[in-house]
Amino acid sequence: MSDYPPFQYGKSRFNQETFRGRFRHFLDVIDPSTLFVSEKRLQECIKLLNSFRQGTLPPGVTDAELWEAQKIKQAIIHPDTGEKILMPFRMSGFVPFGTPVVIGLLLPNQTMATTIFWQWLNQSHNACVNYSNRNATKPAPFSKFFQGYVGAVTSAVSIAVGLNVLIQKADRLNPTTKLLVQRFVPFPAVASANICNVVLMRHTELSDGIDVLDDSGKVVGTSKIAARHALLETALTRVVMPMPIMVLPPMVMAVLEKLPLLQRRRRLVLPVHSLVCLAAFGLALPLAISLFPQMSQISANQLEPEIAAATDCQILTYNKGL
Repeated sequence: MSDYPPFQYGKSRFNQETFRGRFRHFLDVIDPSTLFVSEKRLQECIKLLNSFRQGTLPPGVTDAELWEAQKIKQAIIHPDTGEKILMPFRMSGFVPFGTPVVIGLLLPNQTMATTIFWQWLNQSHNACVNYSNRNATKPAPFSKFFQGYVGAVTSAVSIAVGLNVLIQKADRLNPTTKLLVQRFVPFPAVASANICNVVLMRHTELSDGIDVLDDSGKVVGTSKIAARHALLETALTRVVMPMPIMVLPPMVMAVLEKLPLLQRRRRLVLPVHSLVCLAAFGLALPLAISLFPQMSQISANQLEPEIAAATDCQILTYNKGL
């Protein structure tokens, strides 16, 4: 029996109402193997999906082939603009291209200059990924993106530098403890910067509201309350995401560096550190973005009275964004 359900264009083959289903779906989304798809293979996938939509599908094409074609197209082509997303800024490229930055963030004995550089590089990469995978159905000024970018970089650098200065001035801490504490500095800096980025880049949703839909997918109204829920869920995701990436590697490395092998061969510390960061990043990303459904639900009576009065549906849905 096939593991693939009947193909549905634009849908996920996994149940999005369960955490397990969302986790498996996002493992597909971040699959780095799609980075190596050739232009010829991409065009074959697009042609196959167009044939399905037009009802001219060649005989013998399986559901597995259709799901794979859709996975490849969605990984490479922006759904709104129809243009190819640059490889480093695709969701499938987030882990392989972001891991070197994470390694840099977590390197011990950071100077002021290296702290600023790695925090800037991290937020620059995040901002480019956010912009490249943005919702482009409605035109948005580039200034909004730039505002979020500047706010994220400023908050990340300020917090990281401020905490490092405080640690250096903490006379009660011995050098070994200072080094250990410094390794955890990137987490509050990155987490706060992520929240700042979300709020600044999507603050217009709070004032304008977002669309809420009924069971049939029809827009019932525009809700500021739903926008607050969407922003809160997204912000929580952005706090949870760096937690395993920024917290686990320092803890693991503090133990591993005491092993006789790494004590004797210090050249192995960086490769081992890199592998630990890669494993933490690869696990944290799908776990974090799977916390909440892409299309979240909310009770109609929690929304504005005019929206609740405009529909008979008790539960409405909204797109929370990534």
